[in-house]
Amino acid sequence: MRDAAGRGEMDQVPCASTARPDPASGRAGAEHAVLLLRPALRAQGLSLGLVRVDDPEARPAGPGEWASAAAMPPPRRRDFLAGRCAARRALAEAGHSAGEIPRSGRRPLFPAGFEGSISHSGGLAVALAARVPALGCDLELRGLPPESAHIVLGPDERGPVDDAPDRAVAARLLLRAFSAKEAAFKAFGALLDSEAPATLLGIGTRPVPGGFRAWPRGLPGHVIDVRVRPAGPGVFSWAVAPVV
Repeated sequence: MRDAAGRGEMDQVPCASTARPDPASGRAGAEHAVLLLRPALRAQGLSLGLVRVDDPEARPAGPGEWASAAAMPPPRRRDFLAGRCAARRALAEAGHSAGEIPRSGRRPLFPAGFEGSISHSGGLAVALAARVPALGCDLELRGLPPESAHIVLGPDERGPVDDAPDRAVAARLLLRAFSAKEAAFKAFGALLDSEAPATLLGIGTRPVPGGFRAWPRGLPGHVIDVRVRPAGPGVFSWAVAPVV
């Protein structure tokens, strides 16, 4: 899920089936899968931080984070603090000892010279940091019902989901596309600022090996590749600028 400027799409997505795998098992599988990606991420110059929401180190690093956390309901507070802890671990891996990580709206502001992204889902927070113009990441451990495809995908993108042989395959394909768009949205937001797409539908995608190619529909010359990998019951996606 996002830790960036809210857009409201997920407020409109119908709930998926209530039959879910064991959360602890899913979290452990996702954690293992994401950690295995560390060499591939390092090859791109990306540093990784990973934190469970019940980690005792997931606590405010200063008065600003204390104030932000205190205003949140408990579930959101746990995600927020785990995300900030994950971001500090990512920065530490990159050689930067960070304290508080402030925010602008819901977007985290990383130290000068670094860009970063935070995501959390299912009791797990993940962050990436790097000296790049922009990046975005997204962790999704909960599926989306195929009925929500119209909220995520444009008519030109829905073919694979609409033509899937069964509901389970459709849900998996939709989750991959949704996560890829979330990661691209964050990267474009950092890169293009006010010209960035305002919604996921404002981003066009097409499948490529290992993920998706994405672009703002209003600025089709700006193209970025998004990598998508399995993570336990869900997926982890990341996108890095410069734009190709």
